[in-house]
Amino acid sequence: MHWLLVFIPIALSLKFGHASAPLIFFSAALSIIPIARMISTSTENLATYTGDAIGGLLNATFGNFPELIIAIVALRAGLYDMVLASLAGAILGNLLLAMGLSFLVGGIRFHNQDYNPASIRVYSSMMMIAVLSLTVPSAFHRFLGSETATSEENALNIWLSVVLLIAYTLYLVFMLNTHKDFFKSHEIAEEEHEDHWSLQRAVMSLVIASVLAAFMSEILVGAAEETGEVLGMSSLFIGVIFLAIVGGAAESISAVLMGYKNKMDLSIGIALGSSIQIALFIAPTLVLLSLFVGPHQMNLSFSRALIGTLFLAVILAAMISGDGRSNWYKGVQLVLVYLIIALMFYFVPA
Repeated sequence: MHWLLVFIPIALSLKFGHASAPLIFFSAALSIIPIARMISTSTENLATYTGDAIGGLLNATFGNFPELIIAIVALRAGLYDMVLASLAGAILGNLLLAMGLSFLVGGIRFHNQDYNPASIRVYSSMMMIAVLSLTVPSAFHRFLGSETATSEENALNIWLSVVLLIAYTLYLVFMLNTHKDFFKSHEIAEEEHEDHWSLQRAVMSLVIASVLAAFMSEILVGAAEETGEVLGMSSLFIGVIFLAIVGGAAESISAVLMGYKNKMDLSIGIALGSSIQIALFIAPTLVLLSLFVGPHQMNLSFSRALIGTLFLAVILAAMISGDGRSNWYKGVQLVLVYLIIALMFYFVPA
């Protein structure tokens, strides 16, 4: 898929040539696919030095970098509804689409795939806590019943963001230091005879690919709103589906490729670890950043539809993946639910 890199100069020429927004948007989206492949390859090689838990964390971190750039650009433009939609969409995409496709692709190649159920329980409980935390400011906003945020609501969101960042730090300590055995890989991956990259090459490739992904993501978000208007799509659908899928292309492709190679612990670590990072790190970070880069403070007041689908995704992902064994039909179940949710958001009025 490296030939898709040709869409980097194409997207640039379209942008500076003032072409139509959909052409710019989809050219930038196609250019991110090979960049995401480069990120996944670099992370896979890094995982041979760090182990699956840290490898999954690295992939989630660098894979979420484009999403962070997209959100910051949207913050500067004051597109707060689109930022919240893209955050929720990224979590839905990781829990349902990325994990579902990795189960499906891996299950077609292998009859059953085993992984560590202890890590799934930790991931699932953290995701439930994260979604509950996002529900609090949303419920508080509706309880007040005012269009503009009050000083109390702003203070609640700031303090909640600090608490979530502390929770994410403690989660990293738990995963990387005190209880590393919970995330130990249980699967037997395919024997590979290819030479692994050196540590320096893997790190440099990861950094270069992440910078490219961030650069193209900025072009992407610049054309997103106008693309929705031209194609008759709401900003909610653009944020939940388009921006979330493209912004999370790196970790999604990585998770699917790891599933194809029967490295399910790494695959699930990427998909679920990325969701946890979005909810506990990126979302509160954006609230604090909005104080400096946005027209006013952004609060985590998600709509009822977004909160409901997030709860549904967390519960369903925990139920389907909790037994430590996957197959292709479990993947079909997750992808079907994602498609149903996508249809619902498509027909929500603008």
